[in-house]
Amino acid sequence: MHDHDADDNEHATDHGPERPLEEDVEVLCPHCGEAVVIALDVSGGTHQDFAQDCEVCCRPWRVQVHYVGGSPEVTVETA
Repeated sequence: MHDHDADDNEHATDHGPERPLEEDVEVLCPHCGEAVVIALDVSGGTHQDFAQDCEVCCRPWRVQVHYVGGSPEVTVETA
């Protein structure tokens, strides 16, 4: 027996009436200045800090994410 309700509850959030957390955001590479869309891990919490390489110049960045009302505030700086 497969319980779909139990599976659906695994994906529930505690964000109440706020809109869902966004998954992608466009940022500018701090090295080459190119606009790049990065995927955010919405399951990583409302405060995140991670490294990612630019898809254009391949140099590393430090990405900091803070969700406010379901929208990410993203800071990208050289690593």
